[in-house]
Amino acid sequence: MIEKLRSMAIFATVVDRGTFRGAAQHLGLAPSRISQSVSNLEKELGVTLLYRSTRQLSLTNEGHILYAKVGEMLRAAETGLDAINLMSNQPAGELRITAPAFVTQTGLMNSFAQFAKAYPGINLKFNFSDHAQDLIKEGFDVGIRAGFMADSELMSRTVGQAKRYLVASPDYVASRTAPAHPSELEHWDWLHFSMRPERLEMCSNSGETYSIVCRYRVEVDSAYALNEFALCGLGLTPLPESLANRGIAQGKLVHVMPEWSMAPLTLHALWPDRSRRESLTLIFIRYLASKPIAP
Repeated sequence: MIEKLRSMAIFATVVDRGTFRGAAQHLGLAPSRISQSVSNLEKELGVTLLYRSTRQLSLTNEGHILYAKVGEMLRAAETGLDAINLMSNQPAGELRITAPAFVTQTGLMNSFAQFAKAYPGINLKFNFSDHAQDLIKEGFDVGIRAGFMADSELMSRTVGQAKRYLVASPDYVASRTAPAHPSELEHWDWLHFSMRPERLEMCSNSGETYSIVCRYRVEVDSAYALNEFALCGLGLTPLPESLANRGIAQGKLVHVMPEWSMAPLTLHALWPDRSRRESLTLIFIRYLASKPIAP
């Protein structure tokens, strides 16, 4: 019976991941072992659960029925584990977390590390990518997002902020007339992060605000790419403080108009309303929210 339950859980993971290889990577097993486990389950039940093709897998009618029941079984098991974790001084289990790549250069990494030390029974699997991941589809328990949050079915909580500096290379700045006001920056060459608005709001030390229309020459989907292109002298761009400070300290970037600031990127933790590991997710998020994040 134990082996059958294990095979059923593997079958559900294959369906969730869409491929045997995806399930193998998630479970840390060889793809051949995953395939054999599902085949053995089909043989024992005397039915076909999955239609296999070179491009995709699809559920048979029997597969749909079993997948629904196995899902109920796994949710019940997770609920039981959560109940135990809530009563335990040493919560245990696995959390899958996705966060923007630039977070690796912020104080949030120290919070992650301190959490791992405080809860040695919790295994953390991180995905660092500037592409926003689908938490439910990809099976993540927690997602860290930066900036304005659109309406979402996900739960959210603010866990920190990341300041931004407007920067460019010294050579590029030297090739332009020194700006006295942000309006004079509109005709500079801009480097644009594709997941941010094309308007940039700035505020002076005296409280004046101005909205710049950023006419960009280059658009990228990575904060690290913005940094590299700025270092190469391709133009002006806002960068998270951690990345900007590194270039400024090395004399490779200049903080443009430091008397004007931009709103910091608010860092949010998101999670599904019915999280796979609800108690561990909440322990993790509450821990992050309780810790001040240094740059």
